[in-house]
Amino acid sequence: MDKKEIGTRLAALRGDISRETLAKDLGISVSAIQMYETGERVPRDEIKIKIAKYFNRSVQSIFFENINHET
Repeated sequence: MDKKEIGTRLAALRGDISRETLAKDLGISVSAIQMYETGERVPRDEIKIKIAKYFNRSVQSIFFENINHET
């Protein structure tokens, strides 16, 4: 799993929604959103589920599909 690709995907999903709004809606910190989007951290499974539900996507489509793996 490529953290940077996940971060790019999460930032794109967020679009025009502020980090503050998303953090409040998900019940997590703004700094956590920032770290996810910059690829510093990958969300825990329970947060992945919250993010997927928020954006009406599957966890698989956000965090696992079509991610380039470096070998």
